[in-house]
Amino acid sequence: MSKALGLLSGGLDSSLAAMVLKRQGIEVTCISFVTPFFGSAKAEKAARNIDIPLLVRDISEVHLAMVKNPVYGYGKNMNPCIDCHAMMFRLAAAIMEEEGFDFLFSGEVLGQRPMSQNANALKAVAKHAGCADRILRPMSAKLLPPTPMEEQGLVDRERLLDIQGRSRKPQEALAMQWGLEDYPASGGGCLLTEKSFSGRLRDLFDHQPDCDATDVHLLKLGRQFRLSEQAKLSMGRNEADNAALRELCRPTDILLKTNGVAGPLGVISGTPDSEALEKACALVGSYSKGKDQPQVEVSLRQGQEEWTRSVPPMSREDAGLLQID
Repeated sequence: MSKALGLLSGGLDSSLAAMVLKRQGIEVTCISFVTPFFGSAKAEKAARNIDIPLLVRDISEVHLAMVKNPVYGYGKNMNPCIDCHAMMFRLAAAIMEEEGFDFLFSGEVLGQRPMSQNANALKAVAKHAGCADRILRPMSAKLLPPTPMEEQGLVDRERLLDIQGRSRKPQEALAMQWGLEDYPASGGGCLLTEKSFSGRLRDLFDHQPDCDATDVHLLKLGRQFRLSEQAKLSMGRNEADNAALRELCRPTDILLKTNGVAGPLGVISGTPDSEALEKACALVGSYSKGKDQPQVEVSLRQGQEEWTRSVPPMSREDAGLLQID
């Protein structure tokens, strides 16, 4: 019995790709990678639904380094899809060798995404990954040249599929036929494809090129403000944001909160000067219950050091000029 290791996003295509091989009697295991831009929750649910073992690996730092400087560039937003897929195959290939799998597979469908899933892009991914002769794409395999796995009899090519294009109707029909009822809608899942998040990430890369995964996690929360070339403010919109900001705040960051009036938490990252600190305090005051008062006292904490500043709350108009879209 051959053994296959697949990239599982949790979407319909990757689930069906795993089922195609499992129905041939191939021993299938899947892997899901975790980064600041996407997690493994959907993959974990999908693996349970199709009863397939799942490996989960956090690749945050190496993935972030790639996103900063992708070989093949970005898509419509900040999504380096070709580089990302190649990296995941490359990392999966190392696990394949270590744990004795025969080949890798994914749920990619020829022509589903014009820029990243055309024939040339699939070849580029395989070449850049360094394991081109060990990658199978079961969903469109009959439309692609036979792989060594098919030629060696590890996989029955006749039982692979010939799906292509952007319509999901063939996949949905197959899911119904095979009893797969619970799967997510198409699209979504990766923050790098979202316009609003991509704007925040561009700003971070432009001003803080040495940013790490925590800096990216901060971008997901509440409102974001550019204080200076070297510093930015993340401000909560609700209790959940405030709790997450408190958890993410590092000893080098500065945590802000208003004293005496209810208001959001803020985290300053980077290297703020006195002017940036003043802006941050005024912003936190602007979104607090003391926004109409002449002065609001703000408490600041960095590591073990704590101090306060009293500032006039910033006008919402001025705040809007600093907000990162």
